Amino acid sequence: MMTSKRFKKLPEKTLELQPESIDKLLGNIKKNCTAKFDESIDLSFQINNKQKKNEINIRTVVNLPGGNGKKVKVAVVCEDTKSTDAKSAGADIVGGDDFIEKIKNGEINFEKLICTPSMMVKLSKLGKILGPKGLMPNPKLGSVTEDLKKAVIDAKSGQAEIRNDKDGNIGVSIGKKTFTDDKLINNLNAILDILEKEKINNTIKGDLIKSAYITSTMGVSYKLKLSKNI
Repeated sequence: MMTSKRFKKLPEKTLELQPESIDKLLGNIKKNCTAKFDESIDLSFQINNKQKKNEINIRTVVNLPGGNGKKVKVAVVCEDTKSTDAKSAGADIVGGDDFIEKIKNGEINFEKLICTPSMMVKLSKLGKILGPKGLMPNPKLGSVTEDLKKAVIDAKSGQAEIRNDKDGNIGVSIGKKTFTDDKLINNLNAILDILEKEKINNTIKGDLIKSAYITSTMGVSYKLKLSKNI
């Protein structure tokens, strides 16, 4: 495999180093951001995926206090009487039955979909279209709600979905290279708080997180020492 000149200049064997706290690693992580765009700072967690033969399934959202640096195109499916609330909160697309029909025909030009409980009955029929794209609204994630204003503002202001894959991996971004260290650290702490709640809710014994890593979009990974045992 060919390696770019830029990548060849990055540090080697970083995974052989001892885990360090995020405040000690961010300097190197940002130094390694040598791409021409504003790279994301990404986390990867490996969880203890099996507890007494039962797989752990984590799926939740966290509002990042420092935001995520991304512009998210938010769509809302609701009754006409609620469309004003959705629009005033900053929703990019708002509609009802006609909008559902457009989605059914493959017009999916949004990254987050929110709907009211009564419209979810109709929208649920599009599971085969929305499900594989990860766009199906979910009450647990706050995207099926009567409070459209809050849901839209949360989605726009910086919200991250936390979910593990079948191998027990969780990947999530805590912001961009241009974020201050404090913002990135606060975002990490918000994620750790959510994972701690998930551990309690799932009555998990022992550690939930086996290992954690931090990297940038085009950088190299470092072992991350967490500020709390989860």
